[in-house]
Amino acid sequence: MPADPDCEGSPVNNPPFARPAHTPYDGTSKPFTIGLKPLDLAEWIEPGADLEAQLDEKARLYAEIPEKVFVEEPDSRGAQAEALDLLVEHLPRRFPDIYRGEADVMLVGSSGRRMRLDADAAPLRTASLLIAEDLILMRRGDDGWRLAAGSLCFPSSWSLIEKFGKPLQDIHAPVPGFGPGTRSADIINRMFDGLQGQAVERYNWSIQAGSALYHPLSGQQRIDRATGRPTKFPDGDIDGRAFIRVERQTLRKLPISKDILFTIRIHMDPLKVLERHADRAALAESFAAQLEAMDEAQLDYKGLTSDRDRLAARLRAMAG
Repeated sequence: MPADPDCEGSPVNNPPFARPAHTPYDGTSKPFTIGLKPLDLAEWIEPGADLEAQLDEKARLYAEIPEKVFVEEPDSRGAQAEALDLLVEHLPRRFPDIYRGEADVMLVGSSGRRMRLDADAAPLRTASLLIAEDLILMRRGDDGWRLAAGSLCFPSSWSLIEKFGKPLQDIHAPVPGFGPGTRSADIINRMFDGLQGQAVERYNWSIQAGSALYHPLSGQQRIDRATGRPTKFPDGDIDGRAFIRVERQTLRKLPISKDILFTIRIHMDPLKVLERHADRAALAESFAAQLEAMDEAQLDYKGLTSDRDRLAARLRAMAG
C-alpha cells in the first residue's frame, strides 16, 4: 500500500508519443459544454498502443488500493454482468488481433494476458481489466441518475468514493454551470432519460503535471521561484512536465436493465508533442484561445489559474 494512496499515481511507461489520438482542443469540443454526439458502436472501445500499459496500471491499483478504484451497490451485479457480456461479444469481433475468447477465458494482447470470465469477482471489475476504459454504471432513482457501480482507476481529479451513490447533479456540483438547479444539470438528466438505442460520445481535456493516470486530486501546486505564485510547473518546466489529458467519454443504455454504462478512455500526450503535429499552428492557436476564454471559476476548477498565461504563451509560440 502506498504511504499516501490519495496522491497521484506513478507515471506509466506508454509507447513513444506520436500523433495524439484526439484533439478536442481544436475547437470541435468546447470546455464546459455538454457536447454529446452520436456514436457508431463499432467505435465504442479504443484499445490503442497503450492498452497493455494501462491494463498493467489497473492491475497495480486493484492490488494496492482496491477500495478506492471500485464500488458497487449490492443489487447492481445483474447490470454489471450485462455490461461484461456486451464487451465479451464486441471485443473479439471488432478487434480479433487483440482479443480471443476461449471457453470462459479472454486472451488479451500479445503478452498472453488471460482474464477469467466466470470468476466470483464483480463483473464490472472483470470487464474493466479487459479494456483501457474506466466503467461507470448509472441507475435511475427518485432523485435522478445516480452512480450505482464503478471501476475508476484513472480519475481526472475526482474521487469515486465521494461520488458513489450520488445523483448526477451532485456529482457535477464542483463543475461551473453544471451543479444542482442549473440548466445544464436539467438537460443532462433529460438526455439520460431519453437515451435509447443510440450511443453517444463526448470529449474533455485538462492539463496536468506529469503523466500519472491515477489522478484523483487536482495536483498539489508549489511556489514558482520566479513569480512567487502557486504553480503546477515550478521552475517553468512546461515542456518537461505539462501533459494534455484527454477524456473520451461514451454513454449507452443497457438493453435489459436500462441502466446507463458510462465509459471513460484516457489519452495522455505531452504538450510539446504538438510541435511535431502537421496541424501544429491551428491546434496550438485554438488551444491557447480556449485557455484564454475561460473565466476564473473555470480556471480554478481545472487548476490552471496561475499557469494559464504561461501555457497560452507557450502554445502561441508553437503556433507562430
